[in-house]
Amino acid sequence: MRFKTRDLVTAAVLVAIGIVLPLVFHLSGINGAVFLPMHIPVLISGLLLGSSFGLIVGILSPLLNHMISGMPAIPILWVMLVELAVYGIVSGLLYRRVKMTLLPSLICSMLIGRIVAALMVVILGSFFSLPFPPIGIYIRGITITALPGIIIQLILIPSIIKAYERSQ
Repeated sequence: MRFKTRDLVTAAVLVAIGIVLPLVFHLSGINGAVFLPMHIPVLISGLLLGSSFGLIVGILSPLLNHMISGMPAIPILWVMLVELAVYGIVSGLLYRRVKMTLLPSLICSMLIGRIVAALMVVILGSFFSLPFPPIGIYIRGITITALPGIIIQLILIPSIIKAYERSQ
């Protein structure tokens, strides 16, 4: 598969944003679990560049963040790797392949990613006896606690995608 240089550069910029944005949040003392700064560039990459780049940005962002800052901490890193990879793949598939409209693609991607993340918590907790919170507390965290980040994503991401598409 051949990629356009513009798409490679855009993906690299989104990975960089996926590293810098969470660092800014952590350094300023803002809880990343509330505002979800790493999710934004991953969802944008899937919507703009398709599922392949969405997957790559979804994997590289948490891995590089962990290597640079230690965040997300293990075992949350493993959950976020899967969750963000799913965001990237599903957003790209729905918007670029299935041709679903923007907002439904974004919402479906966010829901599917959260469901897969919750399943990952159950799997890791069950099979490896990792110290995860009970699933009810985790689900509350990825919905109620993350509500400000979800709202930001629903407002910011469509605006960015539409602006980018108009500029092309």
